[in-house]
Amino acid sequence: MNTYTVMLPAAGRGRRMGAGFNKLFLEMAGKPILMHTLDVFEQDPACSGMILSIKGEEKQEIEEMLHRFGITKVVALVEGGAERQQSVAACIRAHQSGGIVLVHDAARPFIKRDVIHELVDVAQRFGAAIAGVQVKDTMKFAPDGLVEETVDRSKLWAIQTPQAFRYELLKEASEKAEAEGFLGTDESMIVERLGHPVRVVESTYDNVKMTTKEDLLFGEVLLKQRQQEDFS
Repeated sequence: MNTYTVMLPAAGRGRRMGAGFNKLFLEMAGKPILMHTLDVFEQDPACSGMILSIKGEEKQEIEEMLHRFGITKVVALVEGGAERQQSVAACIRAHQSGGIVLVHDAARPFIKRDVIHELVDVAQRFGAAIAGVQVKDTMKFAPDGLVEETVDRSKLWAIQTPQAFRYELLKEASEKAEAEGFLGTDESMIVERLGHPVRVVESTYDNVKMTTKEDLLFGEVLLKQRQQEDFS
């Protein structure tokens, strides 16, 4: 079994949720979103450790949550930055043991273990792998709101996390982006800038990111469904 370390940027504010505080502290079924996500990796024997980037003022509260919900695999809590890329860079600097590393949205608690393991295996072989699902809607290219083209959706993927890399590759990409002042939208983008191919691993449509209040409602439904599956 290939092992991995997972890095989770958790220093965001989540303005679209409208909570007025870190959305990761919002609860689903009596448990914070963050703890639901961490528990996925806590229960995976292949996960050798977790590194979280956080706000300094939230460190004590997060440490209390980790103890309360029995999360033992967090090996480092590091200060996050103003941007996601800066937070991930802080996690990269805190990791010293190489191997395969995953970057995962702390607000995605529904990633499935088989997808994680396939990502790790593909990254081990090829260097970089990202989770995604093929788009289902008709896609239009419409700059300024005027349709110019209907895009072939069979070639389009909606990208999720985790994103998995050989540590040295991600470190090189992160350092190059920082040195050149480049800000990417995800980790794959900065690796792509090195000219390194990135492979897509098919994920599931329920690996949603808890971004809005509507997502929380959907999350509650998913939790109930998974609990029923566990007991069936």
